[in-house]
Amino acid sequence: MRSLESLAREIERIGFRCTGCGECCRRCSEDSDLVMVSPAEIARIATARSMRPEEIAEPFPESIDLGNGTTLTFEWALKRNDDQCIFLEGNRCTIYPDRPWICRTYPFMLDGDELRVYPCPGTGVSMERADAEEMARLLLARREAWEEEERRIRCVLQSVSIPAGERVLIDGEGMKVL
Repeated sequence: MRSLESLAREIERIGFRCTGCGECCRRCSEDSDLVMVSPAEIARIATARSMRPEEIAEPFPESIDLGNGTTLTFEWALKRNDDQCIFLEGNRCTIYPDRPWICRTYPFMLDGDELRVYPCPGTGVSMERADAEEMARLLLARREAWEEEERRIRCVLQSVSIPAGERVLIDGEGMKVL
């Protein structure tokens, strides 16, 4: 298990400061702006912005063909307008205080214990140790939240019968026939 201290050191060594360019919210390649969100994140945004969940998110576009006319997808993605997130206006996020984990930690992601860094104009810029530690805390919390969501999904999968010939979404709250 990766320690907060070692993760913070690596983040500080890489360096990052958001430039406010909004490029992370725009499509530069197929699904580059795809933001996976959990039911809890959708609910938080819906409450904060007085929106309905279906105005915020759509089924994650990747699916598994089960071979009997049934397709299965897991989780949700923030909706997009054309080539950008629906919450991007100009170069600013209109849900910034309530933005999802993936947005809070971009351009960083933990893949197991390995730190992945995605292309971003803000990388390579010197950062304060406290900022690196905060990013490390957020990354570890994000991983913990998604591991819990994955556990819930496994429980749902074990408890439902997936109907043949349907497009089905499974998330930590249950099964939805789309």
